[in-house]
Amino acid sequence: MATRVIPNYALYGDQAAPGWQNSFDFEWIPQRSRPYNWEIRPHKHDAFIQILYLMQGTAEVLLDHAKFAVRAPCLLLIPAQTVHAFSFSDDMDGPVVTAAQRPLESLASVAMPGLLPTIRKPAIITLDDSSGHAATLMPLFLSLEREAHLLSAGQVNAGMALVAAVCVQVARLAQVQQAARAHGNPRKTGQIEKFRAMVDARFKQHLPITAYAEQLGITPGQLSRLCREVLGMSSLDVINARLVHEAQRDLVYTSNSIQQLADNLGFADETYFGRFFRKHTGLSPRAFRLKALEAMLVPETAGPAPNNPASSTTAA
Repeated sequence: MATRVIPNYALYGDQAAPGWQNSFDFEWIPQRSRPYNWEIRPHKHDAFIQILYLMQGTAEVLLDHAKFAVRAPCLLLIPAQTVHAFSFSDDMDGPVVTAAQRPLESLASVAMPGLLPTIRKPAIITLDDSSGHAATLMPLFLSLEREAHLLSAGQVNAGMALVAAVCVQVARLAQVQQAARAHGNPRKTGQIEKFRAMVDARFKQHLPITAYAEQLGITPGQLSRLCREVLGMSSLDVINARLVHEAQRDLVYTSNSIQQLADNLGFADETYFGRFFRKHTGLSPRAFRLKALEAMLVPETAGPAPNNPASSTTAA
């Protein structure tokens, strides 16, 4: 009986190239699939991970030995060595990014080790239009498309950094999907994601909880119960945490005065901002800024004295 051999491609239909030759590639699904009548037969990539963003249409997807029916919008994450195949509807569209797996893992291991499990496991992630994470995907893919068509210094580094940024969003969206499954109610998780996106957009306005609840079509009490159930904190805690996070970033990464920071964050005055910040961090804004900046300073180590090749000791 003949043994079936799974083809190994760099990109489907192309002979596999060594993994070091290309670090990343970008194309649109119709470019590769339409010539094959939207049918991509089982194959694998030894050295490459692929991320597909299905923006419209439907598909039947094979991942190793399992088949799945999927509908846009969704993400497909296909690590190296994963046997996969697609049967796309003829209205399918969306970007595909192919990247060298090992360099991507090396980058992730330094910058975000928690990303490694995500990029090593095949995944199908359904998207919710209300999710703030989903909204960031297309700008990243379009930036990758521009970078892929450049022949310029730093192209590979910039491209792989963008691929890593896409993977971070994939990991965040996967967490949202897992939370929905854990709570057994995707609608609740979707409402929470919509609430958080609203908070990100409007937290400086200091809106009352009722304003957010009305936009979600629920009562303030329901919103707070929902936040406690899914996030383990009240709706007010979510808003306050976002304000504190922004205040901390501004204190460390800008030289604005405390009064300017208070104004930028929508506080009536510096005194009120100071009381709010101390309540949630245990420090005054000035004390936090001083402590954070001191922690960021890296002591310099003296090297060999100039013009003295014999010196091999460092100053104590």
